[in-house]
Amino acid sequence: MSEIILASASPRRRELLNNMGLSFSVVVSDADESEVSQDAPPHIYVQELALIKAAAAAKKVLSNKEALIISADTIVVNAGKILGKPAGKEDAYRMLKSLSGKTHQVYTGYCVMSIANAYTVCGRECTGVRFRELSDDKIYRYIETGEPMDKAGAYGIQGLGAMLVEGINGDYFNVVGLPVSALARTLENDFGFRLI
Repeated sequence: MSEIILASASPRRRELLNNMGLSFSVVVSDADESEVSQDAPPHIYVQELALIKAAAAAKKVLSNKEALIISADTIVVNAGKILGKPAGKEDAYRMLKSLSGKTHQVYTGYCVMSIANAYTVCGRECTGVRFRELSDDKIYRYIETGEPMDKAGAYGIQGLGAMLVEGINGDYFNVVGLPVSALARTLENDFGFRLI
């Protein structure tokens, strides 16, 4: 059985892999995300980010031929514009104001890479998320919780940000940061795992 390595520091991704019943270790990727052009379509962009993260983690564990790297990256896209993590409180306000009352897309790209033979499978999921109409007061109160500051699009659906969301169309876990069902299919179909 392969030794799974998660190439992410995200506590949310760790929790989701645990929930899948997988044993794994963490090797944080030091990939330079600026290498990937934001001009690419979002579904390509997130897969490229996941691929460079997997490759950067693979370099750290090349001697472990049993290693299987899992990497992921999540972005929020609103009206064709990619929203990353906010640079500060005003940036978080700007993002949340732009999402208020609208539907946006959350893309997560993921890659699974075998060290033994460099076999790599990448994929992505997209989930539509509709926000409630948000008053400035509600936005500022949410920002003061600190939750938005390390989240793409300045919100976390698994936390207080859930109260901003009116509904979703697609995989909830994709919005959290890892499309569990799609990843399970890849592990089962392409890497021979028996998860359940």
